[in-house]
Amino acid sequence: MNHFALPDTPCRLRLALALRLGVGAVVIGILAGGIAYWAASYEAEIRVKELAIAGVRHFESPAMRLAGEQDLADHQELVRILRDELAGMRVFGADRRLLFETWSALPEAALASLRSVVPLWPKQGESHTQSFLIGSDELIQVLLPMTIENGRLIGYIEGISRISEKEIEARRRSIRHVALAASLSVPVAALLLYPLMLAMLRRSNFLSRQLLDANLSLIRSLGNAIAKRDADTDAHNYRVTLFSVAVAEALNVPTETISNLVLGAFLHDVGKIGIPDRILRKPGKLDQDEFKVMQTHAVLGVEIVAGNPWLIGAEQTIRHHHEHFDGSGYPDGLSGTNIPLTARIFALADVFDALTSVRPYKKAISLEETLLIMERESGTHFDPAIFATFFELAPGLYAMSRTWESDQWAAELNSVVKRYFKTETAPEGAA
Repeated sequence: MNHFALPDTPCRLRLALALRLGVGAVVIGILAGGIAYWAASYEAEIRVKELAIAGVRHFESPAMRLAGEQDLADHQELVRILRDELAGMRVFGADRRLLFETWSALPEAALASLRSVVPLWPKQGESHTQSFLIGSDELIQVLLPMTIENGRLIGYIEGISRISEKEIEARRRSIRHVALAASLSVPVAALLLYPLMLAMLRRSNFLSRQLLDANLSLIRSLGNAIAKRDADTDAHNYRVTLFSVAVAEALNVPTETISNLVLGAFLHDVGKIGIPDRILRKPGKLDQDEFKVMQTHAVLGVEIVAGNPWLIGAEQTIRHHHEHFDGSGYPDGLSGTNIPLTARIFALADVFDALTSVRPYKKAISLEETLLIMERESGTHFDPAIFATFFELAPGLYAMSRTWESDQWAAELNSVVKRYFKTETAPEGAA
């Protein structure tokens, strides 16, 4: 299911709100106009039906059953109905033969059109209604069956009502008024509720930001604790995270992928919490058995963050940052693009920082020597396409690692967090 994301700037929020209110007003206006039109049409049909029913009662009387044999003078009730309400009336026998018809003043063309319409004969207890335009007039036709006391069908009666152009215009005017009133109700209600909506949104943003800050603070603490235990400084986590983001941005990696990369990069070695100190802090080279134990930190790291929905995106980097492009890495021996993109990017940043930094067991290596070593590993350890981009960025990243102080790394990481871990923003200063 797709979830609606609120705009991340005050201007965009106002624009989105105005757009949705405008669309809502138009939709509600159309619906209200349609309902008003239906109601007016329904009212007109009911009126015609009532008059037609009055005609049925007239013809169902014993004196009128032989309607086809009598003239208009014998149907004074119908004359009154025609004069007051109807444009015309026709009576048909049970065999659907026309027995009687009378019309008020209608143009010959209109009469010809009406007479050419083949009636749709309703069943007993039902009725048939339809409307159509003839010239500037709207006509409504109602056809009803006639029965006598024992329920026997004795014929059909048809009533035609004419709605004049003046009446049609009055109906349209009424519909416009209803639609306009309904449309205006939307922005009026929105103006009344807008301050409350903004207050609720700001409160929601505040709580969301607090939760986000708490999660990020916890991750920083956990990453720093890992670095301290691994006999390194916490600056390593800052460097490899920012190096990775720089490469990802140069590659135009999607925002969501970069946010996952930030989490995974900062916690890439979280599994080392489960590695014994005798191996983790050993100053010399690890033997084969010790190295096998050390390799388990990738899987241990995924087990540590498992079950935390906020860290699902970090799992790929944590598990696969020691995979090699040629499939010789661990823990799963993945190769090529089967290795997640975040892990392929991070592998470059991790090795680059390891080579150019001072460790208890080694000295820092120069930029030129580092790039020569890494270039030899392009296509085996590293994704060659990503390495080509990294190679262009390396001098700038190296200069940062040589000159930046801890507060600069922290400030830059905070900037990255603001770019890739956003909460929805409410307009500032709104009441």
